Order: sequence, then C-alpha cells, then structure tokens
Amino acid sequence: MSGRYDNENLRTRSTGHSSEVAEGVFTGRFGSQFILQVRFDPDTEIRYKSERTDTMMRTCVCLLLVSFVGAIPIIAGAVKSTPDQMRDGALRFLDSRQNKDGSWTHGTAVGITALVTNAMLRSGRSPEHPVVAAGLRHLQSHVRPDGGIYAPGSLHRNYETCIALMAFAEAGADGRYDAQIRQARSFLSGLQWDNGEGIESSDSAWGGAGYGKHERPDLCNSEFLVEALRKAGVKDYDPEMQRVQVFISRCQNLCTEHNTTEFADRINDGGFFYTVAAGGESKAGTTVNGGLRSYGSMTYAGLKSLIYSGLSHDAPRVVAATEWIRRHYTLEQNPGLGAQGLYYYFHCFAKTMHALAEDNFVDAEGLSHDWKQELTDRLRDLQQPNGSWRNPTAPRWEEGDPHLVTSYCLMALSYCEKL
Repeated sequence: MSGRYDNENLRTRSTGHSSEVAEGVFTGRFGSQFILQVRFDPDTEIRYKSERTDTMMRTCVCLLLVSFVGAIPIIAGAVKSTPDQMRDGALRFLDSRQNKDGSWTHGTAVGITALVTNAMLRSGRSPEHPVVAAGLRHLQSHVRPDGGIYAPGSLHRNYETCIALMAFAEAGADGRYDAQIRQARSFLSGLQWDNGEGIESSDSAWGGAGYGKHERPDLCNSEFLVEALRKAGVKDYDPEMQRVQVFISRCQNLCTEHNTTEFADRINDGGFFYTVAAGGESKAGTTVNGGLRSYGSMTYAGLKSLIYSGLSHDAPRVVAATEWIRRHYTLEQNPGLGAQGLYYYFHCFAKTMHALAEDNFVDAEGLSHDWKQELTDRLRDLQQPNGSWRNPTAPRWEEGDPHLVTSYCLMALSYCEKL
C-alpha cells in the first residue's frame, strides 16, 4: 500500500473523548486493485470511499485505519495525549538515554543526572526502579568528603549539591540517605555568602548562593538553595533560611524595609531580576534610569522562594510578586526573555502556582486560568514524537539538552495534579 496525507488544510478539532483529531483526507493506493480515500471529519467519524467494497477492501480499510490513527501524533501532532501518556513517553525517552554509569548527558553532569532522577521519582517511580537506582548510585559516587555532591573541579557545586540533595530526599523517605542529606546541608550552609566571606549583613550579597566562577550569588542558585534546605528539614526560623530570604528580597523590584538597595525603587513593579550583588544584573536588561528589569522565570523563582522560606501569602513582598505575575500571566513565552529559558520558566511556574495553592489563577484582566490544564496543554503541544522536550530555538542555559529539558517538563507535570 502507498498513500499520501493531504494536510494543506489540516486543522484539529476537539472530540467527545477529550482529545483532538486531524480533519483531512488520506488517500491510499492498494497496488492496482483500488483507491481508498479516508476522511476524518470534526465529529471524529472516519468515512471512506473506494472503487471496491468486497472483503479484501474492508480488510485493507481496517489495516489502513489502524496504521493511520497510530500515525496521527507524528503526522499532525493532533491526538491529545493524556498526562499519563505524556509522562510515560518522557520516561521511555530518558530510560533509553541513560549512560552505562547511571548518568545522563555525561558522567560529570551531576546536576542534570540529579534532576532526571528527581523527575523520575516525582513521576511515581520508586527508588528501586532499575533506572532510578542506577541514577542514585551515580549521584552517590559524587558525594565528597566535605559533604558536597559535585563533579571534580566543578564550578557548580551549589547547584549540583542542591539538586542531588533533593533527589536523595525524594528517594529517602525511609531514612536511607539521611547521612548524605545532613552532610550536604552543612556543605551548602558553608557556601552561603555571610561572615565567612568577610561581608556584613548590609552587603547586597549577604545570604545568597551562586556559581563559583562568577564570585557572587544569584537568584537562580539561591532558589535552588531554599528548596534544598527545605527538603533537608531546615525550618523558616533557622539561620540559613533567614539569611537566604534577605538576599532574595533584595533581588525584588520593591522598595521596602527589606530592600533598601540602589535598585529597589527604580522600577518598583514587584518582579524579580537575576542578582543584586556585584553591581546587579538582569538577563532582561536595564531601564533608562538604570533599573534592573523584572522577568518571568526569576519572578516565579523569587515568589516561590519567599513562600518556601516562610512568608505568608498576604505578606507585602508576596502580594507584590503575585500581582506582577497577574499582569504578565502567559505560557507562550518567558516574560521579558521570550523563548530563552522557557522550560526553566515552566518548571518555576508550576512550583510557584502550586505554592500559591490555587487551582484557578485570576490574571490582571479578571480572567480565570485553570493553570494546571493550560500548562499540561502547552507541554503537550511542545512534546516531541520520541517523548522528549528541548528548546531548539533558544538553547541558552543548556536548554538544547533534551535530558535537562525533559526533566523540567516532568517536574512541571508532577505539580499539575488537582489540589
């Protein structure tokens, strides 16, 4: 059999099965016997017409329909996969890409391996699952005498240790990783910018965490620190959490008693930027008055970190950040950065919305959003036929790596269950 799919006017329609089908025509030629035309209409009926109606034709119809329906996700991206199907496809992809040493991407990519392992655990796999167990063993091989979990010579010790700690915490409900978690917590506390770095609490770097190569803290590393400390059992009132909350508050465009830095009132929109330290930086650029522009991923990261570190939903800093995301609510892009960091944005979006504990989020225009459904739909649209996700148009920040990006998406989906 040979055939062609006429998708010149292809479009998709919703069906009664909570899915979408392609509306179009498939024409198949079965040797010289007959020509079969199959039409998918908006009501999902499958209609055909042919030069013959005998048993052979009916058999071929069945074969064609089975093969064609199975091909729709690849041909048209039209069948609406369930969240479980999306998750299963992503897990199969990651299973197929694990290295022999239990890592993903390469043996020194501790952060990526930790994120994949954590995503699998969050997706319902047990620590005993062979792929997960191999990932955990690989992470254990990177536990250092100082308590950190990182590759030799790494300049990402905070990032790698934070995510590995979270994976161990997710896998260790029975206490099997308690020793590693305690040691990692101590290591992370030592990395925080405080008196040990020769600075005072008035310094803009106070309390934050960063990449070693930049010699200053940033909000991305600090939000991972907050989450790791929380997973390690650190309380809101513990010194580590109080210190990092100071740094996070100073990365907010909001002038309060908690933020009296030079950037606090230049924009004052409640959003967050990358770092206030070492002269300040926003990946979204600056305003004419030298303000550091707020943008999506950092605002969601900052907001969830304020909540995770103990602030209530009615605290002024939380309210201001929440109002920022009401004004900039979208899943089409990372507000302020477009496609850059889009999947990290989805990851932060899901965690933050979950922390706000609202199934429906009302934007500044008064529109109510079922954010779980909207995020699931958006991720479905972007998932590749092999089950993975990646950012081909904006691979900055490693988003060209499908292992990293697929893990971000699995993590995001894990927060899309109804409250």
